Amino acid sequence: MKMLFPIPCLLASLLAAAVLTPQSAHAADFGDLTGQVVLDGDIPAVKLIHKKNDPTVKDPAVCAVEDLYSEELVVNPENKGIQHVFVFLRSKIGKGDIHPDLQKSKEPTVEFDQHRCHFLPHTLIVRTDQQVVAKSDDNVAHNLHTYSIFNPGQNFIVGANDRKGVTMPKFSLKERLPFEVKCDIHPWMKAYWLVTDHPYTAITDKDGKFTIPKLPAGDHEFTIWHEKVGYLEKELPVTISANKVTDLKALKIEVARFNN
Repeated sequence: MKMLFPIPCLLASLLAAAVLTPQSAHAADFGDLTGQVVLDGDIPAVKLIHKKNDPTVKDPAVCAVEDLYSEELVVNPENKGIQHVFVFLRSKIGKGDIHPDLQKSKEPTVEFDQHRCHFLPHTLIVRTDQQVVAKSDDNVAHNLHTYSIFNPGQNFIVGANDRKGVTMPKFSLKERLPFEVKCDIHPWMKAYWLVTDHPYTAITDKDGKFTIPKLPAGDHEFTIWHEKVGYLEKELPVTISANKVTDLKALKIEVARFNN
């Protein structure tokens, strides 16, 4: 007797193949990008914002408990790696081209803190599916003022010793470049945020190094940006190979570019 494959089972098998096979094949076509941004030349002296116990500083009992140095150019003296450099995909990318593991952010919130009248961290990446929670470890009030271009600016008070924090509304649009965040009460307090709608962004660490995992294979353009210079590279072409690590190695930036 001729056996027929049950129609419901056949439909279920075809549906499973249609759903699983493309994703499995697609997930294999990704690779990682690594690199390092280093200073080419002598390291400039770090700027002192104010000295410890300076009585002219606003709220000195909190803000002047130690010497405070600028973070506008942070260079590791051991390897000349430049910290706080943004590296991000400039090319347009569809949601379907993002690796399945990275479609959504792992954490729904990112924390932005204030300690001794100093923003932590100095540089921050926020995806449009995340919210920033602004906290303070200081016994004085701060305000947080964002200077975004495509999203409405925010300006609100973070109260003294607020460890619960103020949860900001989500950014609805990505920003093309990082933007400045300031405290108008203590004007030396500055940070830079990048709002993005994809995961292919990074900030260099204390050694000037970065990693961007699970990029779609193919030709892309990346922007490398620093607060003191702006574009270090506006449209850097990079080819990502599937199942491999593409290493840009040391990108040398002449010290003269930071002297403006």
